[in-house]
Amino acid sequence: MLQTLEELEELSKTLAEKHAEFDDEIAVCMGTNCLAIGNDVTKKKLEEALAKKPNASKFKIKPVGCHGLCAQGPLVMVNSCKGKHEEVIYEKVKLEDADRLIDAITSGDEKKAKDLRCDTNIPFFTKQQKIVLENSGVINPDSLDDYIMNKGYHALFYALTHLSPEEVIEQVKTSGLRGRGGGGYPAGLKWESVAKTIADKKYVICNGDEGDPGAFMDRALMESDPHRVLEGMALCGYAVGSDQGFVYVRAEYPVAVDRLKRAIKEAEKNGLLGQKIAGTQFNFSVEVRLGGGAFVCGEATALITSIEGNRGNPRQKPPHLSDHGFMGHPTILNNVETFANIPPIMRNGGEWYAAFGTEKSKGTKVFALTGQVKNTGLVEVPMGMTLRELIYEVGGGIDGGKEFKAVQTGGPSGGCIPSSLLDQPIDYESLKAVGSIMGSGGVIVMDETSSMVDVAKFFLEFCMTESCGKCTPCRVGTVQLHHLLDKFGKKEATEEDLKLLEELCHMIKETSLCGLGQTAPNPVLSTLRYFKEEYISGIKKESK
Repeated sequence: MLQTLEELEELSKTLAEKHAEFDDEIAVCMGTNCLAIGNDVTKKKLEEALAKKPNASKFKIKPVGCHGLCAQGPLVMVNSCKGKHEEVIYEKVKLEDADRLIDAITSGDEKKAKDLRCDTNIPFFTKQQKIVLENSGVINPDSLDDYIMNKGYHALFYALTHLSPEEVIEQVKTSGLRGRGGGGYPAGLKWESVAKTIADKKYVICNGDEGDPGAFMDRALMESDPHRVLEGMALCGYAVGSDQGFVYVRAEYPVAVDRLKRAIKEAEKNGLLGQKIAGTQFNFSVEVRLGGGAFVCGEATALITSIEGNRGNPRQKPPHLSDHGFMGHPTILNNVETFANIPPIMRNGGEWYAAFGTEKSKGTKVFALTGQVKNTGLVEVPMGMTLRELIYEVGGGIDGGKEFKAVQTGGPSGGCIPSSLLDQPIDYESLKAVGSIMGSGGVIVMDETSSMVDVAKFFLEFCMTESCGKCTPCRVGTVQLHHLLDKFGKKEATEEDLKLLEELCHMIKETSLCGLGQTAPNPVLSTLRYFKEEYISGIKKESK
């Protein structure tokens, strides 16, 4: 049981010394993406190949989370434990490559696997600024020792023994961190409102119910660095006066759920969660609660209703969660990425974090880069990077030699941005100004072959299907919108339908109960704004 910051620091030093006894560490990606293409079997094959080498004891193979460049998976990264060389990444590693890859690593003769080596000097790597993802693809997510060796739980122990709850909140406010779940509300202000609320019981809830099509940021974080999320939640609990946290995760994320549960057990076993953490009077426990995969449960009140054991329907606000949240008690609800930002902010200070990004959108943002782009995967870049940089430099440009047409940001609640706005900075205000949103971080790139009417219909159909049905504008309005979009797709629409389509979008936005209905028309409105000619071409021509 770790009781003091000094004990934690000493353990970290001891673990680093043991780590340095190896020559190289061979990190095999075991995120869901790489598992889906057989990297668990590849890892076993690598272990078998290494066991045959006379110098096998000098090398260590370990499972890690997402390396990021999913398009080139399966991935294997080699780090020097003694600092003798830069990290080396091998891409598209197959079973039959295992023997020669181990040969190359253990002999130091890189020529034996030169064809597998990934160029880490490309913008995909050099343009990233990893704060949240600093441990992803580096540490073993099931190893508490790995996390502690990389400064894990140091921020929590330092805060508990050197800072007041008010000072923790002040650092978060200074950082300028805004909620990464989509709304972008300042995290420090949210925490402060709950901290000031007088109540016998308060709760901290982490939203891991990532429902946007094409999004996998939170899943990858929970799979790659679960202790970081728990540490961020514990820091929040200390700041606001809560002793109980919940991580709400969709059941479709079994790898993330398993790793989170193991992390909680290990943290409790070692005194990092539970009673009297760091020898103080602070208690904090965390439970994992599973969601059924309802997109509407990404909305705060619906999520809380689901955790309470009821159907996940949203409720009217006010009252707000800071006054009336889980079981009627004051509640903080942030998403996975938001909590994962807290430990580095507390280790380095709020001013350090605020130096990244833009004036109103501080720090970095993790994106799931998908669609018709060469380098699909998980990336973390400073706020303010332009869409052009993200797509053409980090993303490597459009796949298949086709022309760029649009990019969808913000998931079903976001909008489609055309090529004329590629130099738009990626921050909360800029994206809102062009009819889209940051959202949780999904970025879907589309080429010239995409029909924007079909794209709008796809996202609208998703929202229509996921509507809880509680309010009429969303329940009925999305169905009518879908019917109209179907007419445009079949070229059976009329000019009156075009007028009705826009009017219906605004009506649904203005009168729906929760964020799902209020934002469901966004893909339609943004495509009407930038690709109206495709809707006009869907109007049937009158026969003479």
